[in-house]
Amino acid sequence: MKNFNRRDWLKTSVLGLGSLPLITGNLQAKPAATTGKNWSSESMLWEMNPIYKEVKMKARLLANENPFGPSPGVQKAIAESISMGNRYGHADAAYLIDMLAEKEGVKPANIMLGPGSTDMLEKTAIVLCQHGGNVVSADPSYMSLVNTARAMGGDWKAVPLKSDYSHDLKGMEQAIDSDTKLLYVCNPNNPMGAITDPTELKAFCKSASKKRPIFVDEAYLEFMEKPEDHTMVGLVAEGHDVMVARTFSKIHGMAGLRVGYLVATEERIKSITSMVRGTMGLCVTSLKGAIASIKDEKFLASCRKWNAESKAYTLDQVTSMGFDPIPSYTSFMIFPIQQEGKAFAGKMMEEGVGIRVYSIADQPWCRVSMGTMDEMKMFTTALKKVTT
Repeated sequence: MKNFNRRDWLKTSVLGLGSLPLITGNLQAKPAATTGKNWSSESMLWEMNPIYKEVKMKARLLANENPFGPSPGVQKAIAESISMGNRYGHADAAYLIDMLAEKEGVKPANIMLGPGSTDMLEKTAIVLCQHGGNVVSADPSYMSLVNTARAMGGDWKAVPLKSDYSHDLKGMEQAIDSDTKLLYVCNPNNPMGAITDPTELKAFCKSASKKRPIFVDEAYLEFMEKPEDHTMVGLVAEGHDVMVARTFSKIHGMAGLRVGYLVATEERIKSITSMVRGTMGLCVTSLKGAIASIKDEKFLASCRKWNAESKAYTLDQVTSMGFDPIPSYTSFMIFPIQQEGKAFAGKMMEEGVGIRVYSIADQPWCRVSMGTMDEMKMFTTALKKVTT
């Protein structure tokens, strides 16, 4: 990919159930500053999904959800905990924090819980950007932290991805100025699915975190065969000002149950929890479910295997049709298409298949989440029908 064009508007949207309309919101991009540097405050990414009315999806492949979860053990734990719904889950939260601290090799004081990793992103942006400033991140990338920072009155320095879709870490560090409050890295990246080399990322985090805090979003990391080789969580134990977010929404299959966590230095955790609380947003049923899911390593390994199988099948089918997907390290795949995005999404939905469409530098792209093998066969059948 070469340097991208820029859009005047950044548009984000949230797609609910197939029978519900699309909820959209607009965020006007500020004019790009003339600095001579390789960054802008405008995005090349534009989500362009149409409004669907009373369409039932046969294959829901539009929200990066795990079609195999939650596990039977999680369901059992949740069912048994319903009777405790009249009590706060403080003890369960403390127990989950202890489990996560042991898993990540840090102290309990280095863990903050919240209802999903997006909650961690947004709370961090609220705390750090309450008086303005700017956030440096890649473009295209996941926008929740950036959108919240801008809603707080902050600005965004968007550094284009490199030609292999990895983060331009040198460009990001060069973009730091006196107003920078935070650097954000989504790795593996959403919506592109690519990964940034862990050795280069660790070096970047060690260097840049001496200047400003760094938030590394690892929502999809556990779909990789050896996530421990790519995580930045070890930098927290070394004392670097790095924040790492994980979620139970992806490989754990608990997207609708809303549990996530942040790993950071004790000082950084205190700076956030002094203004906002995490565990109060969690219910006892979700906490019990998360505790059970951590223990169910066999189910997580199965989800990793099933996701890889669906992805291999989809890649083979899509490439055979002439499409060129970006190599994905996540639970989704994205590739450019040769027809108008909204019309394409509408045709796919008419076939009962829900996907996401984006415009990236004026080129329409299709992002498809990995489902069951049957769902992916529905997707490839529909794709062939609407593109030939």
